[in-house]
Amino acid sequence: MEYLIPEAWFIGLPQWALLAATAAAVAVLSLGADWLVDGASGMAYRLGVSKVIVGATIVSLGTTSPECAVSVMAAWSGEPGLALGNALGSIIADSGLIFGLGCLITVLPADRFVLSRQGWVQFGAGVFLALLCYGAFALSGDAATLGRPVGVLMLGLLAGYLFVSIRWSRQHRKGEPFQMNGQDDAERKVGKGMAILISLGVLGLVMVLLSSRVMILSVKELAEVHWHVPKVVIAATLVALGTSLPELVIGMASIYKGHKEILVGNIIGADILNVLFVVGAAAVAAPLPIVEHGAQIPRIALYVHIPTMLAVLVLFRLFIQRAVRSGSFRRWYGVPLLLLYVGYTVLQFVIS
Repeated sequence: MEYLIPEAWFIGLPQWALLAATAAAVAVLSLGADWLVDGASGMAYRLGVSKVIVGATIVSLGTTSPECAVSVMAAWSGEPGLALGNALGSIIADSGLIFGLGCLITVLPADRFVLSRQGWVQFGAGVFLALLCYGAFALSGDAATLGRPVGVLMLGLLAGYLFVSIRWSRQHRKGEPFQMNGQDDAERKVGKGMAILISLGVLGLVMVLLSSRVMILSVKELAEVHWHVPKVVIAATLVALGTSLPELVIGMASIYKGHKEILVGNIIGADILNVLFVVGAAAVAAPLPIVEHGAQIPRIALYVHIPTMLAVLVLFRLFIQRAVRSGSFRRWYGVPLLLLYVGYTVLQFVIS
């Protein structure tokens, strides 16, 4: 995406042009999200697996590509501190903002099989990342980094997670058969073949990723040049939110089109991949400093980002425990998640 849509195109543009580019990106995002959700739900029917598993694997791999691309390019370009902040901020945005908003809008289904497996991997991945960061800081102080061996370990765990997810999907198919709703039945009657569904999903994903890139660069230029937002705040809020736009628009589209399971699976899968895929790939590209030297708030990751990430994941885990017993997430669950995200965002601006 760096070569297809260079950042240089947006430097020096007037505010009205940047706002117009942002609005156009939102329109393309929405259309691409619709096509991706249609393709993913259709593939779930054709493959005979649950939509929540498709969301936690295929869709989340696609939607975390922007986070991975931004973090790896940041590490390669000499700004590795941006990579860790981006991953942490994306987890907070996914679970706090997007899932919280989804809960408020509608009653989200709780798949006991998936939440009892991928749900624990989601929580464990976040705790693992926090332990690595605090452990490295305890040993090395301000020189602490997540080095290449850590990145290789995370990518190895990613491969293991994907392998186990395939096995889980087969067990889920036998234990809890795929349930058709009215829209799935309509898709079956139309008779879309697998090739068409895959093409629809891939085209939708490409549209989402490219328009996300436009959105990120437009908002970043607006924030830095026109609104004078501190860079450290941009790293974990605007950039992280921008790279989480695929999850946001796909989540809202899945609710609108009646495939709520895709939102649940996508958020859980995206959180896992933000740790294992995004941080892992970025750490392989270049060691990631935990304390960013020369930054306005050098220890913000230790004092704000990681504690907030853990708080969001703990709250999410508590809600999962209750939801699997009742079969759905209650709508009020979204309130504390959203308040936590808003408080996190406001805190960064205040201490900046």
